[in-house]
Parts: sequence; C-alpha cells; structure tokens
Amino acid sequence: MSDPFLGLTMLMLIVVVILMGFPTAFTLMGLGMVFGFYAFYNPAEHWIDNRVFDLMVQRTYGAMTNDVLICIPLFVLMGYVMERGALVDKMFYSVQLSFRRVPASLAVTTLIICTFWGIASGLVGAVVVLMGVIAMNPMLRAGYDVKLASGVITAGGTLGILIPPSVMIIVYAAVAGQSVVKLYAATMFPGFFLALLYLAYVLGWAALNPKIAPALPEEETRVPVPAWMRRFEALYSRNMLVGLLAALFSPRRAWAIETEEGPLTYWKLLKNAAAALVPFLLTSGTLALVWWYVVIHPEGAEAEAPEGLEELGAPSADAAPTGADGPATGFYLWFGLAAAVALILLVRYYRKMTAERLQVVKLLTSSVMPLAILTIVVLGVILFGITTATESAAVGAAGAFLLALQAGTLNWKRTKEAVFLTAKTTAMVCWLFVGSALFSAVFAILGGQALVEEWVLALDLTPLQFMILSQAIIFILGWPLEWTEIIIIFVPIFLPMLRHFDIDPIVWGVLVFVNLQAAFLSPPVAMSAYYLKGVSPPHVTLRQIFAGMMPYMLIVILCMIIMYIWPGMTLWLPNYLYG
Repeated sequence: MSDPFLGLTMLMLIVVVILMGFPTAFTLMGLGMVFGFYAFYNPAEHWIDNRVFDLMVQRTYGAMTNDVLICIPLFVLMGYVMERGALVDKMFYSVQLSFRRVPASLAVTTLIICTFWGIASGLVGAVVVLMGVIAMNPMLRAGYDVKLASGVITAGGTLGILIPPSVMIIVYAAVAGQSVVKLYAATMFPGFFLALLYLAYVLGWAALNPKIAPALPEEETRVPVPAWMRRFEALYSRNMLVGLLAALFSPRRAWAIETEEGPLTYWKLLKNAAAALVPFLLTSGTLALVWWYVVIHPEGAEAEAPEGLEELGAPSADAAPTGADGPATGFYLWFGLAAAVALILLVRYYRKMTAERLQVVKLLTSSVMPLAILTIVVLGVILFGITTATESAAVGAAGAFLLALQAGTLNWKRTKEAVFLTAKTTAMVCWLFVGSALFSAVFAILGGQALVEEWVLALDLTPLQFMILSQAIIFILGWPLEWTEIIIIFVPIFLPMLRHFDIDPIVWGVLVFVNLQAAFLSPPVAMSAYYLKGVSPPHVTLRQIFAGMMPYMLIVILCMIIMYIWPGMTLWLPNYLYG
C-alpha cells in the first residue's frame, strides 16, 4: 500500500474508532504515533531515534504556545459560572410576561432566552439542560405539542456555539490561522439571522395550527402589580411615567401611600421613574453610540494601536474605517429613518405606560439588563479593538462572578463545580489540539492531503460546486461526529484548497459554523436530544425529540443558502470595522 493510501486509511480509521467510543484526542495521538513511526522508519536507526517522537514534542509545544487558546478557559469559566449561578429563572419569567400576548409565548420566550443565554455562556449542553429544566414542563403543562417544545429547546440551545463569544470560533481561528475578532464580527449577523428564522418558524407554525400552542390561562399571564402602584395610579395618573414625574415635583400626596417597606419614599419614586425611562435611555443610547462611531469616532481613528494587539488577532485602531470623506449619504438617510421609527415606537409605548407595563420593565431591568450589559461589554471591547480576546474573556469571567455574587446564588460548592468543569473542558480542547496537530502532520507527510487535493482538483469544480461539496461533506459528517472532531480533523483538509477556488476562509468558516448546528440536531449523535431527554418527563421519547429537531435542520440549510447568495451578511461588519 502506498503512503497516500495509508494516509486515507488513517482518515477512515479515525472515524471508525471514534464511533466505537474511544476518546478522540488520544485516538488522534495514537494513530499519529503509529502511522508516523512507519512514515519515519529507517532500518539503519534505533527505533528510539525515530523522528515521530521529535514531531510529537514539536507539535505539542506549538499547540500549547498558541496564544489564541488562552481565552478558551476564561470564556468557558464565564459560561459555567453563569450556569451554576442559576441566573436564568427570573429572566425566563420576566421575558415570558413581556411576550404574554404573542402566539406560542412560552416557545418564543424559550427561544429568546436560549439565544441570549447561549451568547452569555457559549455552552450547548448547559443551555439545553437548563432550559429543559425550566421550560419543558411548563410548555407541556400548557398543552404544547411535544415536538414544538423539544425542537425549540434543542435548536435554540445550539445557537451558543455560533454566536460569539464561542469556543468553536476560537478553535477554528486557531486551526485556520484567522483573526478571532474578525470571525466574531462575521458570525454576529448570521447567528442572529438564524435565530430570527427559528422564531419565524415557531410563530408561523403556531399561527397556522393554534392547537400546538394553546393560549396560557389568565392567571399565568397576569402581571404581579404591587398594591401601592394601584393607589398611586388613583392619586396621580393612569400613565405611570406622567404620574411619577408629577410626584417627583409634587410628592405630598405620595407620602400617604403605604408600600411593603412602609410609607412611599422619594428614593422609591426616583427608582421607579428611572426604571420607566429605561426603554428611552436604551434607544437613545444606542442611536448616540452609532452616531459617535460612524460620524465622530473616525476623526480620531488615526491613533496608534496598543502594542501587541495584532499578535492575538485584535484589530488595531487604524484598522477602523478612517472616514476621511465622512459617512456616505445613505448613512444619514438610514439613521434618520431609524431615529424616526424609534421615536414613533417610544411615543406609542409611553402613551400606555400602565402599572403592568412598568412592572414588566422593572422585572426585565433587574433580570436581563445586568447580563446584557456584561455580554455587550465583553463583545464590544473585542470588536472595537479596545482589548484582545483574552483580556475580554478575563473581564467576562470576572463579571460573571460579580453577577452571581450579587444575585446571591453562587456558593463555594457551585464555584468549585464551575472551576473543575472549566478545567475538564479546557483540557479536552487542548489535548484535541495536540492530537490533531500530530495527526494532520503525519497525514500530510504520508501524502494523504496531497491525494485529497489532487482528487478534488481533478473534478474540475467551480467555486460554487466546491462550496457545495465541502459543506455537504461536513453536513454528513455532522450526523455521526461532533463539531470538535469535524473542526479539528476534517476542516484542515479543505482549508488549503480555499485559495485555489478563491474562497474567503472567513466566509467558508462561518458557513461551517452554521452547518455544524446540524451536528447537534442530527441523529444518531445529536447530543442536544440526549441532553434534553435526560431532564424531560418519562413520556417524552427520543423519537419525538428527533422529530421536533428535523425542521430546524432544514432552516439551517435555508440560512446557508441565503448567506451564500448574500455574502454581505457575513462580511459587512468585519469589513466595516477592520477594513
């Protein structure tokens, strides 16, 4: 057997051995050592002098000195601290009250929380299990179809590996030699677009067949309004914002109102007025930030980047758009349109600022806003080049500890569990890198990589045909294998061919990320299904869970088609931010 066919034998053996249940990392190292020993074998030398041992040391050292990998344990720790800190229960309740009038409100809430929590933690298993515990039983008690309930949880839970900060993106960046921050920027819109497609599917299905998601009883959609708010409405105004502003200037009547803590105080009035203004402050703050970044910031973008940012894949300050000629006319048009729409919506919202609406805003502010601020800060400082990915991950981990401590849900036992799980996950990823580095080196030495390239090039494919072929292979591999094996073992086989077909590795990589959503949604190794089955009632079968997941696989394919037809969805943000 020739060396190239030995390389292909390695590739087939790795799939077979993984399916037999052997640990992937050590299987990669074992096959690399055995086949490498043969590749370097020289009868004139003692076996201990075989160069495969030198290759093992070099590849291990190269993997362990990869600076990009440093942020993995910190992002993983951030996710596990949030998951162990049990911060999601109150969030689910407040979001569910916000969407109580929407069809399939529990399913919509589950999908939104899965998306948001996936961004914050990036842990698929943790999100699916957590949402299975919190949302599965309420949906089943409300009469929701089992396929709808299981599909929403499993599909929504996988979004954590697509939307940054994601460990999968970091692993791909290390394998492909790409910038982590550019990949983060590139996956932002596709990730949220896929979540939007999921949401459209759920709402459409519920609208066409209301029986699969019956309306909730009145007692489950009633907003718990404190008695003092009702008394306040009677004394001042049905519009709580108008009443609170009036009470701040003329509080005499408010002192007669009794609350749970005693007479109503000026401080309590001030806090409630601030809570009522949160939607206005968020909207105006977002518009002001966009205006600053597009119009004002480019004037000072010529400042030099801090030394060393480029080494870890962070953009330099001069990578931002210089804006020498100012923003395009189209920006002012779209910005004005967005500001006008925002103003109309705010006026409409505040015209009916009832006690119920204010109470929902307060619940959302206390449960969602702290985590949202942390997530925005972690991503913003990376995308705008303020810190490296590693420094941002450290900020995220510290912020997760602060949030859990503030909520009073993190004790010594949960902290130990989070740290131990982080060490376990990080060790798994690092050993995978070591095994992959050795395996891919031996595979290339034997000529397996060259043989695959020759075969693909002999097919005389167009770039579109190559894109379809490569993504189809990865889609099929997602059925028996997990994303770690696919990124570590098979993605490097395609990467050298991208230049020949003039395909951007960032576009191709983001398509792979979306494609790998199917790895968690496709039997027989659909881990999301097994995660959910472990926390579901006994009458929920794996077959029902698999049936609920299938439509979302088709949505993944639809998303990939739209992304290919409209590459700006992937490339606009990184091109705008970094040129």
